[in-house]
Amino acid sequence: MSAARGWGWVAHLRAGGTTAWADWTGTGPDAGRFLPGAQQLELLRRLNQAGTPSAALAARVLDASAPGRGRPDLGLVGAAGPARFGPAPVDPADLPARELLRVAAGLIAEDLAAGPRPEAGAGAGSGSTTGTRLAAAARVRLPVLRRGIRQLAGDPAQVPVLRAELARRGRPEGIPGAPVLVLGADLPTLLARSWTARVLAGGAPAWPDWVHAAVRRGRLPRRADPARVAAEWADRVGAHRVTVVLDPDALPRLLGVRGPLPAPPALGADAVELARRTAPALGLLVSSAERAALLRERLVPALLAAGGTGAPPAVPARDLGWVRERAVGARDALLAGGYPVVGEPDTLLSRSRTTTEDGPAATQATATEAGVLGLAVRLLLATDVREEGR
Repeated sequence: MSAARGWGWVAHLRAGGTTAWADWTGTGPDAGRFLPGAQQLELLRRLNQAGTPSAALAARVLDASAPGRGRPDLGLVGAAGPARFGPAPVDPADLPARELLRVAAGLIAEDLAAGPRPEAGAGAGSGSTTGTRLAAAARVRLPVLRRGIRQLAGDPAQVPVLRAELARRGRPEGIPGAPVLVLGADLPTLLARSWTARVLAGGAPAWPDWVHAAVRRGRLPRRADPARVAAEWADRVGAHRVTVVLDPDALPRLLGVRGPLPAPPALGADAVELARRTAPALGLLVSSAERAALLRERLVPALLAAGGTGAPPAVPARDLGWVRERAVGARDALLAGGYPVVGEPDTLLSRSRTTTEDGPAATQATATEAGVLGLAVRLLLATDVREEGR
């Protein structure tokens, strides 16, 4: 056992070194009462491998805790004495990525909480309430309201983006009773977008668990079921005032605007999983409303800038058959509902058909702990660079 070896490695990592613990042979003077934990040391080594973290970020990593469920800070094998209780010391290189992710998620949460606070409920991801829409409409001249303003419902990724864009163009959603556009897509996409919305609202179970919970209930989540949304609106405003839109290219014409409309953020499976792991730690630092706003308005753009784009998560193989059945049921319910459908009703089945039991379709992805950790490292470095450039 050599605490001097451990302190030497700490100094090496603080200076930007990347030598693994098993290969380190140097020594150094004690720099504190306790060595940093193995999780923190290995995360700093990964940061050094990927870039050049500042001295301030290195210090934050070494002083960080590992929030959430998992093991406590672990000692370095060969530098810490035998544990009298609790887990034994470890070689940091043997730690699973999820242990390093716990530390990284806590640091990302701290960065979010320390920055400017967006207004809770504002922005493209917020999902306006009726009161907000009425207030916005009241600021628009009446002739604009007479030009066929619609209400939007359905797809939890498209709707908030379009609401924000329409408001920017001076065409907010209509007052209650206005015609309703129910936006849809293929069922695997709607499932992934519904899960993502839950994550960004403050938290959700892991993707496979969330999908399988819907299977056990025998019912699709509401916003992943355009037939159910359309039926609910038909009860309120009449089926003749509800249009289901499965062709996004038709939206400019239906909304009465010129030019292309923005697409939802293309968050990949790894990015959404990193947001999911960050949400609990952020919830310890800010209110629930602030957490949701920070996840949507600050974390999502940061994830996209750090390379978090990509395909949504793939439906787990064990649940593919059920998803296909639900897609057929949703299509048949739309056709029986009596409302116009813009686009092909079989759109609901498209990716359900191309996904096989042997693996996900090309338009789907599976989050991996290594991929999520890599994104977390890039995000921490990118945030560090921005702060140093102030």
